[in-house]
Amino acid sequence: MRASQFFFNTQKEAPSDAELLSHKLMVRAGLIKRLGSGLYTWMPLGLRVLRKVETIVRDEMNKAGALELLMPAVQPKELWEETGRWAVFGPQMLKITDRHEREFCFGPTHEEVITDIARSEIRSYKQLPLNFYQIQTKFRDEIRPRFGVMRAREFMMKDAYSFHTSFESLENTYQTMYQAYSNVFTRLGLKFRAVKADTGAIGGDGSHEFHVLADSGEDGLAYCEQSDYAANVELAEAVATGRRATPTETLNEVETPKQTACEDVAKLLNISVERTVKAIALIANSQFYLALLRGDHNLNEVKVGKLAGLSDFRFATEEEIRANLNCPPGFIGPVAVGTNVMVIADKTVALMHDFVCGANKPKYHLSGVNFGRDLPEPSLVADIRNVVEGDASPDGKGTLSLCRGIEVGHIFQLRTKYSEAMRATYLDENGQTQVMEMGCYGIGVSRIVGAAIEQGNDERGIIFPSSMAPFNVVICPIGFDKSELVQNAAYKLHDDLQAAGIDVLLDDRGERPGVMFAEADLMGIPHRVVIGERGLADNMVEYKARTCAEAQSVSLAEIVTFVQKVS
Repeated sequence: MRASQFFFNTQKEAPSDAELLSHKLMVRAGLIKRLGSGLYTWMPLGLRVLRKVETIVRDEMNKAGALELLMPAVQPKELWEETGRWAVFGPQMLKITDRHEREFCFGPTHEEVITDIARSEIRSYKQLPLNFYQIQTKFRDEIRPRFGVMRAREFMMKDAYSFHTSFESLENTYQTMYQAYSNVFTRLGLKFRAVKADTGAIGGDGSHEFHVLADSGEDGLAYCEQSDYAANVELAEAVATGRRATPTETLNEVETPKQTACEDVAKLLNISVERTVKAIALIANSQFYLALLRGDHNLNEVKVGKLAGLSDFRFATEEEIRANLNCPPGFIGPVAVGTNVMVIADKTVALMHDFVCGANKPKYHLSGVNFGRDLPEPSLVADIRNVVEGDASPDGKGTLSLCRGIEVGHIFQLRTKYSEAMRATYLDENGQTQVMEMGCYGIGVSRIVGAAIEQGNDERGIIFPSSMAPFNVVICPIGFDKSELVQNAAYKLHDDLQAAGIDVLLDDRGERPGVMFAEADLMGIPHRVVIGERGLADNMVEYKARTCAEAQSVSLAEIVTFVQKVS
């Protein structure tokens, strides 16, 4: 490709509303252009990157035995009502009405549509298993679209859905897809980790998320370096070890006139924050709860929401706290509470002794508190906290480490959630009607581009892996518009690289070297070849990798072979 025949729209400054570095760099490099809130045009340069990601995804899906189709983006309300998701999916669903007042949505996902296809087209166990996939635009009406393509309202997604006669068959396809996803991200040249995850709004049983590792990631990940354990912090089990020790202190009321945070209380009493317990007031189904956590731990709302009766919990208001505990927030605790209060203790708290907690009295806390002596055993003991660095790994093979990740893929064992609701059945070998088992597998194709940039960048711009870069090599001729010798050498090298199957860009615009180099670095092109009259006099050119500080001289006769090896 010659630059004079392409379209570039690089910018020196990032838009003022851009928060993430990937958003800033994608706009500056001319990969995307904003149309509206959460809506972006993929410009020619960006579309080249997107198509390369899409090609690798499609190739691995085909190798995994999945069959590509393309479903409508607009879906009728009636399908979503069959599964009950029309009402519960939430305001992120863009609902639309046609001229006949019939209601539709712009598909955020396609479980209902594909299940409708399965129930009408699959009759016999002999047709199963089947795995269908598509690469298509989705729309979710994010309440606050931000971070460019990382959290856009319209985005490109690969979604696949499998159908089975048994759970064993589903598990086999699930493992096949797990490996296919691992192959995708390996081929894309990304550092990633697969972790156990919560199924969320999609539902079903087991699921794994695939995360590109980046410090800017929204998700916390827990993993064990001594084993293969890995999970999203939302799901990672917080193991409590040891036994509760015998009390050694008496219950004592201590004045804490301004101290409401556990850290401040610990500092006042000259103890470690690990000896404090904080109480978090919750409401669910009109029941008042106190969730107890060690002072240095944080509540895991996903875990709490999975407890019986707490699926729709919320945090109590100050008025509700005063009504149930006769005390303002900041000084509440589990001692001497009424029967109207249900106490849930984290597993770590249940093992504590002689701890400090709120006294349910303004400006006071209690020290030397012990279960079974100063207050009843908790109504419920459960894992309700986030794991922390150094926690024991749930598999018993070491300790946990934490990192940040950007979710770019998610696979689910849906089981029969949708097939039962929509009566997707088949006839087994005995002629009996059976409900299909289902799996669901998604990859955020457009999100991968942003995630790759978050992982690969420097002060000069984007650092794309070769598999994703808009061009693999850029030829920068010095004095192109002034030297016929340079022009001829540049044209020949461009043609030779193309013939060798290398995706090459010839910058034939006659720009100054600094401009050419800066734009190539900004766009993330992995390899640069500089041609000038001085080097050509010795039949040499200059080669520089995007990630290397120094350039090197390479024979003009050997440069094509050299680039083939390094790219």
